[in-house]
Amino acid sequence: MTIREQLEAREREILSPHATLACATRGRQNPEKEHDYRTAFQRDRDRIIHAKAFRRLKRKTQVFLAAESDHYRTRLTHTLEVSQIARTVARALFLNEDLTEAIALGHDLGHTPFGHAGEATLDEAYEPGFNHYEQSLRVVDVLETRGKGPGLNLTWEVRDGIVSHSRNKVILEGKPPEPGGTLEGQIVSVCDAIAYVGHDIDDAIRGGLITVEDLPKDAVALIGRTTSERINTMVMGLIEGSCEGLIGITPATREAIQMLRSYLFEYVYPCDAISREIDKAKKLVRELYRYLLEHPEACPSEGEPGIDIERRVVDFIASMTDNYALHLFERLFFPTPWNV
Repeated sequence: MTIREQLEAREREILSPHATLACATRGRQNPEKEHDYRTAFQRDRDRIIHAKAFRRLKRKTQVFLAAESDHYRTRLTHTLEVSQIARTVARALFLNEDLTEAIALGHDLGHTPFGHAGEATLDEAYEPGFNHYEQSLRVVDVLETRGKGPGLNLTWEVRDGIVSHSRNKVILEGKPPEPGGTLEGQIVSVCDAIAYVGHDIDDAIRGGLITVEDLPKDAVALIGRTTSERINTMVMGLIEGSCEGLIGITPATREAIQMLRSYLFEYVYPCDAISREIDKAKKLVRELYRYLLEHPEACPSEGEPGIDIERRVVDFIASMTDNYALHLFERLFFPTPWNV
């Protein structure tokens, strides 16, 4: 009996009947021999961590563009916080922690530079449309490689969780999620929101944009004044609101989360300090898109063979870090100093 088989036996023994078992995966697009000591979901997690797209998350914006402080969240630290919170919930509900972790680590791989500003710009510019969760699936299916052809060849369950993580946020509204997915994927969807509600408020307070006293008083009374208190209360509300194969949130916690999300979207994200930089980032991405369409030789040819230039440009820009996009813009559009 291999170590993997022992791990799979342990899953069958201790996990909930509603958990997704590694031994029962729907499989990969290209069948592979099973590993001796890692389950299918553990292998997926490892492939994501070793992907170039995962490493680039460290220099992609979460909310604060071009922040000079090292303490503001980036897309990578956001991803790690989502993973930690989601694993805690999965463990408490006796669901598959490895699957949950793999989905969480991969859910933002397709995010653009400059956060949702870059995403919105590409969505406007590219006629078929663009969203980061579909791009994340494209990253793991096509754009990343392991030296064995395109894609990471992940399991169906991880791929489904990645592409569904935004759509399943209807759970926060008390609505049922999309049918056919896994409970682990639903957990990641909700924990994504828990993470950004917690850390975006923390970053906004750190940046001097708001104070705790500015937050909705009813929400603060329900879930706490500090980041730690808020996250703990939201996580407990998710755990206590989930039962019998259903992921849900206690009504009071759901109401508090919605109040805080509404506050962020109304007062923090559109504030002058952020929106000024967002406007600059959108202009930068827009100009890069136009230039690369007109100069296809400047766009890398690696990736999916035979695709049109628009798709190549979108893949290239979406893969960029904030710093890379800034440096490329400077190289393309700024005069180069020279000596006579």
